[in-house]
Amino acid sequence: MQAFFLKKLNINFSNSGSDLSTGKELYAYQKTAIDKIFEKLENHPERYNLLYQLPTGGGKTVIFSEITRRYIQQTGKKVLILTHRVELCAQTSQMLNEFGVINKVINSEVKELPVPNDFMCFVAMVETLNNRLRDKILDLDNVGLMIVDEAHYNSFRKLFKFYEKGVMLGVTATPLSSNINLPMNEVYDELIVGESISSLIKMGFLARATTYSYHVGLTSLKIGVNGDYTVSSSERLYNTHVMQDKLLAAYKDVCLGKKTLIFNNGIHTSQYVYETFKQAGFEIKHLDNTHTASERRKILDWFREKPDAILTSVSILTTGFDEPTVECIILNRATRSLTLYFQMIGRGSRVIPGKNEFTVVDLGNNLSRFGLWEADVDWATIFRVPDLYLSNLRSDEEIELHYRYEMPADLRAKFSKSEVIDFDIKEAHKEALRQKQRPKVVIEQSIEQHVGMCVENSSDVESALELAQLLKEEIDFRVRVYTRCLGKASPSYVTWLQDDYFRKLKQQIVRLGSPVIETHVQEIVEETEPLDIPSSNSIDETQEELNTDF
Repeated sequence: MQAFFLKKLNINFSNSGSDLSTGKELYAYQKTAIDKIFEKLENHPERYNLLYQLPTGGGKTVIFSEITRRYIQQTGKKVLILTHRVELCAQTSQMLNEFGVINKVINSEVKELPVPNDFMCFVAMVETLNNRLRDKILDLDNVGLMIVDEAHYNSFRKLFKFYEKGVMLGVTATPLSSNINLPMNEVYDELIVGESISSLIKMGFLARATTYSYHVGLTSLKIGVNGDYTVSSSERLYNTHVMQDKLLAAYKDVCLGKKTLIFNNGIHTSQYVYETFKQAGFEIKHLDNTHTASERRKILDWFREKPDAILTSVSILTTGFDEPTVECIILNRATRSLTLYFQMIGRGSRVIPGKNEFTVVDLGNNLSRFGLWEADVDWATIFRVPDLYLSNLRSDEEIELHYRYEMPADLRAKFSKSEVIDFDIKEAHKEALRQKQRPKVVIEQSIEQHVGMCVENSSDVESALELAQLLKEEIDFRVRVYTRCLGKASPSYVTWLQDDYFRKLKQQIVRLGSPVIETHVQEIVEETEPLDIPSSNSIDETQEELNTDF
């Protein structure tokens, strides 16, 4: 690209016969994307909205910064860049500076601005800009290009009335609107799909993810007006000690010693996670949107500097946060938002020397709902017919119905002396009905089998109890299948029955041991005394179970 001189800006770029030096190297796929975008912009100089998709970590800010620089050079018109977070404003402004684009950030401190003015590029948050335009502090008359970062958010639509002459470029990792009632194809005329995650991994620009999925019963979750799970129903599920135990066990299994970022769907859940890990002896900090800017900086500095730091948060770090040293992402929540799914996992995908892979722990059946993070996605079809994609998302009932627990190989090795480890709850329930037995015998038989597995693979009671602890995921699964056989059971009843199953399993293991050991481990057994038995089930048989001691 030839160097240029703009008297209007009073900026001189030396002409050395080569491209303008920006201090930033553009990769081949980025140059290709820029050329495609400019081809479209040149063919549609007015009233055309173009959308560009590129995965998190692919360099969207680099691409639209170079587009800004070239657009100003070629047209002499101004560029306006919109973001939705303060942090993104600062990061975008800094990147533009690296590309030699002098820019003005429109923030809360800008109370007035000369009209006309000599700035050729503005960076602003949507709400702040809307207020300044409303107060006539700024006008968009000479803005030829509006760039919308994180374009899947819809707050920028309120600015349309101020911007009617130029073209618009939206950039996003996921061209799927955050508001199901405002599809992106109503705003943008065309989508350009960039490199895929799998392609960027192969080229070495993104780290490879190893995903571990722990099944969670989600049928108690409620969907809110925005199409995602409500915070209140999510916290009722994830604030239980069962889920906290599962989270802690998953961390110990695959994330121990790694810099770990935990995402939650509620402040109370994140605070509970903080307490759980603290009590377990781990260094951890909690961050949410109630922290001051200085508190946030202090926490993030700590997270950056400590190699095995654990940070639990509430979606606040899904955008505008870039910490390449993150090694493990834990999704301690479920989401129906494909965008959020990619954003959360993307926080661990940065490549740095010594890090070309990272770990993902899924505790919300998100893998079953969306597939692997690195799997190819047909963004063109999603952009054209988003309703079709959303309607085909697997429901929690469907995921639950088709889920089959399979004991991991490393766990199966711990029960090597047991020839049979499977127990078909459905078949056992059918057989009980044929024999005119009460359904509770199914749970009794299942507990008996688990007792046998723990005892025959242990040398003493304490090691048998340790093995019992490892069966909690299978226990939870068996109980969920059992309650489905009974009919519709309340979430509180399912949780109670899971706890009661585990308590009885440990009691029966202890009874098989010596009196000395029985006394020694009594405290362990008492840790899981049953909760108050719920009484909100709608099935007579279930209600009878509630009032009967197994």
